[in-house]
Amino acid sequence: MKLSARNMLKGTITEIETGAVNCVVKVDLGGGKIISSMITMDACKDMDLKVGAEVYAIIKSSNVILGTM
Repeated sequence: MKLSARNMLKGTITEIETGAVNCVVKVDLGGGKIISSMITMDACKDMDLKVGAEVYAIIKSSNVILGTM
């Protein structure tokens, strides 16, 4: 599969928090970095996601907003 997104981060699923409609999948990117993705329960089931599975976090965005306090 080829994608136009260039930000692909390889990692391992460490946790899946399931809800009624969505689930939050936490992915360990290494070096103490964790990224979370909220996806539908249908997508989670269709992809057969499980803790310990290797996945890619693919980020495609036209804007990145930063803030300071």
